[in-house]
Amino acid sequence: MILYCTHNTPRLRYIIDFCSKELFDTPITITTDPETFRSSPGPKINYSDEQAISEAVTIRPTGLLFATGVEPQQITCFEYNGRKAFFPSAGDLPFDIFSAAFYLLTRYEEYLPHEKDVHGRYAHTNSLAWREGFLDIPLVNYWLQDLRLAIAHKYPGCVFRYPVFKFIPTYDIDMAWSFLHKGWRRTAGGVIKALLGGRWRELKDRAAVLSGRKADPFDAYEWLDSLHLYCRLKPYYFFLVAARNKGVDRNILPSAGGLQQLVQYHGAGYRIGIHPSWQSGDDPRLLREEIEWLEVMAAQPITRSRQHYVRFTLPGTFHRLLEQGIEQEFSMGYGTINGFRASTAASFYWYDLENEERTPLRIFPFCFMDANTYYEQGYTPAQAMHELMHYYRHIRKVNGLMVTIWHNNFLGADPQFAGWRDVYEVFLKEEVFWAS
Repeated sequence: MILYCTHNTPRLRYIIDFCSKELFDTPITITTDPETFRSSPGPKINYSDEQAISEAVTIRPTGLLFATGVEPQQITCFEYNGRKAFFPSAGDLPFDIFSAAFYLLTRYEEYLPHEKDVHGRYAHTNSLAWREGFLDIPLVNYWLQDLRLAIAHKYPGCVFRYPVFKFIPTYDIDMAWSFLHKGWRRTAGGVIKALLGGRWRELKDRAAVLSGRKADPFDAYEWLDSLHLYCRLKPYYFFLVAARNKGVDRNILPSAGGLQQLVQYHGAGYRIGIHPSWQSGDDPRLLREEIEWLEVMAAQPITRSRQHYVRFTLPGTFHRLLEQGIEQEFSMGYGTINGFRASTAASFYWYDLENEERTPLRIFPFCFMDANTYYEQGYTPAQAMHELMHYYRHIRKVNGLMVTIWHNNFLGADPQFAGWRDVYEVFLKEEVFWAS
């Protein structure tokens, strides 16, 4: 496959590389030479306003991929094949699919002035996907299916790559235990608060756990081991290891022997990553310290991350992660609502709009997080199952990548989260396991 354009830019190379990997086994060649394009024997895409060759698949550019810098874009969505599209143009597709996909994947709109949510994050209500009602589908993947059909119509013998559905379970270990390994001061403080609040059941449970007569309500680790083994899954665990408790960083301290053993155990059998604390977002020096803590405990380099509270800003957070050797990033989603923040169910490399270059940081977007469903959306376990299945069905349709986030406290024995463990088990055993 060869693509003709009048200007070969970093933006164009980035998005063509992404589309190429999703559609073909071999990369799409880009040329700015009309004669090379005309003489090429294989399938062709004309990404220009020139009539370079009549039988080529034609997509008319709207200019975003030939520009530099970030400027407000005039975007008006319209319906195409029952879904939204924008950047309208003439051609075999009625819109500039490459510019539209680039806009969504790079999170272009997050570089523009915007209101932040109560936690200082990019609010999902600012996003085009939320305003236009496509946050809940992997729109870019559906567009690529449309492009595949357009190419196949013009070149019936064209050989495509058909991706395979993949599921990656991930877990954020914000607080590894409810009662254990907290140290005497935090334990005493918890007891006093429970006494003052008249929470007698909590006091009884705490005593039973600390005396070894009962499992900690947040301890779901052995159960998860069995579930992963049964379903043949390879999960990722992200550990919060802030050196001090402050604000929403309420983790078990990394100096605790219990946490060190937990990290060592999971590091030996699973893929693990850093869960950078809220504090590290305000003090970048803490990010290095937390990574070093985790590397010592796990006895391995740490190259994966997901931000605590999904707190990140572009491009600053990703620049800092790259500086610290992070290669895979799992924060691409919202901490206020579930859905597809980058409108895709595929991993992709982060494009740095500030420096106009593709970076080596690979992004793994998630579509579902238990905390969003429970705290932000107020769903019951039954409603959560319905939402999970909605994302699962859409991702299966495009044979995409499904990444979910669960927390150990949702999957343990805490009465507050009764029913959520059952939802997860049914989902894995009856849907993902049998479909994989």
